[in-house]
Amino acid sequence: MLGNIRIVLVETTHPGNIGAVARAMKNMCLERLVLVNPRHYPSAEATARASGAHALLANARVCASLDEALAGCRLAAGSSARLRSVEWPQYEPRECAERLLGEAGQGEVALVFGRESSGLTNAELDRCRYLVHIPSNEAYSSLNLSQAVQVLSYELLMAHRAGKAMVEEEREVVPLEEMEGFYRHLEQAMEEVGFSDPRQSNKLQRRLRRLFFRARPDKDELNILRGFLSAAQGRKSMRRKGGGEA
Repeated sequence: MLGNIRIVLVETTHPGNIGAVARAMKNMCLERLVLVNPRHYPSAEATARASGAHALLANARVCASLDEALAGCRLAAGSSARLRSVEWPQYEPRECAERLLGEAGQGEVALVFGRESSGLTNAELDRCRYLVHIPSNEAYSSLNLSQAVQVLSYELLMAHRAGKAMVEEEREVVPLEEMEGFYRHLEQAMEEVGFSDPRQSNKLQRRLRRLFFRARPDKDELNILRGFLSAAQGRKSMRRKGGGEA
């Protein structure tokens, strides 16, 4: 299960943090590190801070986007340093670890960490099925990136050793990149048929993502949904060509 878990770092500023994350992962038997647009990498500072986890750094994958980093995953969880106003399922580290392990038993999953200064954007959080928040001192709640990775990696290892993998349902689900294609198709179709205004649709799109995160369609179900959207778009196009009402 641990071999199916990716630790994804988004736009890390300080290369030393990448090395410290690699060390934390190696301590906790995690080996799949993915970097999205790191500011400085490769780096001698990262190698020095890795302190023996050099092979993990050497095998780290560098991606140009979060979507690329999540390709092939059945689920992603996003780490958030603060409670968000965005309505999204949120768990503490122990429950998050058990849920991730349950999914990792069926395929690849990702645990996503944001920038040192600002964390993950709302658009990046939209790629995550749920968030994980590490409880801390309310007056001083900010953890260093490598510390956050250490806490969550520890919980993953402990859950693995205790056999505490929370399995919601064993089934094949559509990979995240295919779901992103569906969301783009859905947004386009909604605009074309006049159901939503693109300038005011962020909240609506986020609620629809939540709905489909809960439903978790398989490939056949997604094909049905996309066929329905294409039919609706085709009918709209025919009306326009025939001079009927849009």
